[in-house]
Amino acid sequence: MKTKLSIYILFLLWIPAVFPQTKIIFDTDFGADADDLGALAMLNHFQNKGEIELLAVMCWNVEKYAVSAIDAVNTYYGNPDIPIGLRKDTPHETPWNHSKVIADNLKHDVTYNNAPDATALYRELLGGSEDQSIVLITVGPLMNIKKLIDSKPDAFSPLNGLELIHTKVKEFVIMGGNFPTSKDEWNFNGNMPGVTKYVLENLTLPITFSGAELGSQIKTGEVFNDLPKDSPLYLGFFHFSKHAPWMNHLFKGKIIDNATFDQTAVLFAIRNGLGNYWHKVSDGICIADEAGGNIWKPSTNSNHSYLVLDKDIPQMEKELEAFMLGNF
Repeated sequence: MKTKLSIYILFLLWIPAVFPQTKIIFDTDFGADADDLGALAMLNHFQNKGEIELLAVMCWNVEKYAVSAIDAVNTYYGNPDIPIGLRKDTPHETPWNHSKVIADNLKHDVTYNNAPDATALYRELLGGSEDQSIVLITVGPLMNIKKLIDSKPDAFSPLNGLELIHTKVKEFVIMGGNFPTSKDEWNFNGNMPGVTKYVLENLTLPITFSGAELGSQIKTGEVFNDLPKDSPLYLGFFHFSKHAPWMNHLFKGKIIDNATFDQTAVLFAIRNGLGNYWHKVSDGICIADEAGGNIWKPSTNSNHSYLVLDKDIPQMEKELEAFMLGNF
């Protein structure tokens, strides 16, 4: 029989596993590759299980339905109040993107027209946060981060953007690049020459990269064929498999497994997983060029590191699918 003392000790041992929550801001190019959708589903499950506080989702993609789809996903998982910021630019419609099918079929309130500016929302959230309290995850091009760096003091904070990031963000996790070297990778390119180079040259806080070479080994998605047809994972991955230019030639009426890029960055940011899923290569610096390429240069004075997959790939695929489904 357990005594009151033993129950109290067990309670004290349980507390660190639940508190404090990791405070997350997630910056995504949601709408094209379905890995952003899988990563957002993971974040909602971690939020619902109390492991994180998802402060906001920032959207790089100005496709007309992207922010509506993000809000629809959050609402589906019971989190309709998560703020969504948008990079303000000229909107466009891209039929093969999976955002519209999610927005058309699921409840949402946020639209391109009423979503707040991402830079302003960043400044509001960071300005109201404790120092060194935020983990920032980016899984798309870095223009939102460049705009934040260049932002001026305002009512939310007397600090400029660069000062604000270094004061409030304790860790930056970037899905992007190829390691140790690459000529061109989408998140480092984004048809925005020099943006990644500018961001990496200005930030000195700890940055961990989950490169495209890691996520390309891990294939997930077919398991979502068994989900209800009105679930966001089914809707988005089915549309993506059928219409994405690099997927549609393989489509045979069902969701196809796809590379699992963004989910790796989310998993590392929340669960770390060093010694289990992967190990870090440190003592170097990621140098980006103007065209989306990067090299890894040895350096003993760097806060940069990148992940190298250690776990058996089929097992890694099953675990990431479980995280996307909330089965953990």
